Amino acid sequence: MEENQYQCNLSDMDFSQNSDQINYINTHTKTKQYSKFDKGLSHISNLESHLRTHTRIKPYQCSQCDKVFSKCSALKTHFRTHTGEKPYQCSQCDKVFSQSSDLKHHLRTHTGEKPYQCSDCDKDFSNNSNLIKHMRIHTGEKEYQCSQCNKFFSHSSNLKTHSRIHTGEKLYQCSQCDKAFTQNSSLKDHLRTHTGEKPYQCSQCDKAFSQNSNLIQHMRTHTGEKPYHCSQCDKAFAKSDSLKYHLKAHTKVKHRCSQCNKTFSPNSLKAHLITHTGESSFECKVKYSKNYKNIENDNLSGAKVEIKKTQL
Repeated sequence: MEENQYQCNLSDMDFSQNSDQINYINTHTKTKQYSKFDKGLSHISNLESHLRTHTRIKPYQCSQCDKVFSKCSALKTHFRTHTGEKPYQCSQCDKVFSQSSDLKHHLRTHTGEKPYQCSDCDKDFSNNSNLIKHMRIHTGEKEYQCSQCNKFFSHSSNLKTHSRIHTGEKLYQCSQCDKAFTQNSSLKDHLRTHTGEKPYQCSQCDKAFSQNSNLIQHMRTHTGEKPYHCSQCDKAFAKSDSLKYHLKAHTKVKHRCSQCNKTFSPNSLKAHLITHTGESSFECKVKYSKNYKNIENDNLSGAKVEIKKTQL
């Protein structure tokens, strides 16, 4: 083996070849711009390339945008984002890629290889980027912040999807009707209303659902779970809609009984009036008058409650 002749003076690395060390001085004083590539420009000595890891010099600038690179090969790869060139084709299917690394990652979808393992759980991944995304589940890291509402997200894709709430953008159009959605998953759920597909089966009974969220909600009828707690009292509910309806009972808007001046929510007033009328079955017809007053809203001067006995 030929003895290494060129040593980096910033580290202990040696190199066996060098095109011209004097030329290296020029690489960190000038920025070169390339729009075309040839064999003469594509080769950079190992020493020159390594030294840029210390100096962070990026002499190769893209002629189509303002990005710069430390290696000509990196610029060449980047340039394909402008030309659309995809020279790397999968031997197992018809997909093509602009980078050899992308092809390498893709091939694992055919081989099933998952070399990247999470150190906190037993999950494996086919590429390192997916492992990094997964690790945020354990760390709780959320580095992507919405500029409109200051919410944080662990993945840039989640932030992008969330941003459509503010912009109103609905990219996913139903092919069966005129409805559109901000998320592809929402479109998939919606399409089942056309196909009738119900892939989510209850393990406790024979009911099936088109959406997983509906199955989760249904399962609470078996488990008795009530995760939605009222902040005003000790009541809890299985559905968020039930909690929202219940919270109206705690609102400040009250209606006064014209018979005894006590105040109630609309439904409670209806039940309370039975104590005055003695009627156990009635229809309530609300007519605005001074006898029935909404305390919180001056526009509603009040309502006269007519009790009409219904036929049993």
